Amino acid sequence: MDQLPTFALSVFVISAAVILYAYVGYPMVIWVLARLLGRTDNPKAVPDHDLPTISVLIAAYNEDTIIQQRILNALALDYPVDKLEIAIATDGCTDRTADVVRRYTAQDIRLVEYPERRGKATVLNDSIPRLRGEIVILSDANTFTDADAARQLVRWFNDSDVGAVCGRLILIDPVSGRNADGVYWKYETFLKRCEGRLGALLGANGGIYAIRRSAFQPISADTIVDDFVLPLEARLRTGCRIVFDATAVAREDTAAHVGAEFHRRARIGAGGFQSVGRLWRLLDPRQGWVAFTFLSHKVLRWLCPFFLVALLASNLALAPHPLFLAALAAQVVFYSVSAMMAIVPVRQKALKPLLLATMFTGMNLALMVGFWRWLSGTQSGAWRRTSR
Repeated sequence: MDQLPTFALSVFVISAAVILYAYVGYPMVIWVLARLLGRTDNPKAVPDHDLPTISVLIAAYNEDTIIQQRILNALALDYPVDKLEIAIATDGCTDRTADVVRRYTAQDIRLVEYPERRGKATVLNDSIPRLRGEIVILSDANTFTDADAARQLVRWFNDSDVGAVCGRLILIDPVSGRNADGVYWKYETFLKRCEGRLGALLGANGGIYAIRRSAFQPISADTIVDDFVLPLEARLRTGCRIVFDATAVAREDTAAHVGAEFHRRARIGAGGFQSVGRLWRLLDPRQGWVAFTFLSHKVLRWLCPFFLVALLASNLALAPHPLFLAALAAQVVFYSVSAMMAIVPVRQKALKPLLLATMFTGMNLALMVGFWRWLSGTQSGAWRRTSR
């Protein structure tokens, strides 16, 4: 061992440790901390006469094929109509989205139309101050909320310390209509539950979250991941709590094909790197548990693609030693399986766990692409409609 290149060995050990901690160690640690030190709140249902006024804001870009269904879904919310405002904000649509929305203005659906496409962050900045509700529930055109979701979200706001509430997003297979929550999405939901119990939840699900209108301030127009930045900037500014409510449910179809999902992940990756420069104060230990979760769950995760490259490069330098030759062979096999499972359709149930390798590799490749898009400034804040 003492004949091994010291630098290469150090890089290998550090890289392996960071990757293992980010994906395996941190979930174990946060689970233990949540069990030992977390709080489990269960706010009571609020009677109708005490419910706050709410505004449901749905941002839409070229959604004429689905916006009618989304409006009908919003109208089905179990919430007093005199305390409910539903607004559809269109971002420079070139299809018939606005025309479809106009058909429902007699049913108190409000159209907030912007003729020029500028991006979701600008749509939120311009729309939220124009809304009437004390609480704003943000959602997407392709997200369908359960009827009781609004009531579940707003009951938390009886606590004046709560500034934002994140609901649970369930992914649906568009072909079968069944729950398509994969291992990764369940893993992320598990982390949200644990972080929420510690009062250290990071951002929200863009398809379903609520924020006090008084806690909102405009975010930068070029913000890529508004559902991450907006609640956390509110926390930095006001010290408010962000909580997770698994009973406030929304459902969304998964991407139609792998390419669309990769683009989405790359965009989120670019937004993640962008957000570090804007939310770096969350790393201050005085921020409490959120400093720990932001570093462990987000920053280290976003850096994992570089540690994976460093792990492979240092392993090549260490390959003459039998132990590291075996580690190199394991890496080669892992990436080969990832590529094979991405290309070959999987029909055997016993082989499906191998798809985790493809998911892990694809996710980190998307993060790497996202990093270069952020660095080169080629990732726009305007979102591209996901193929459905």
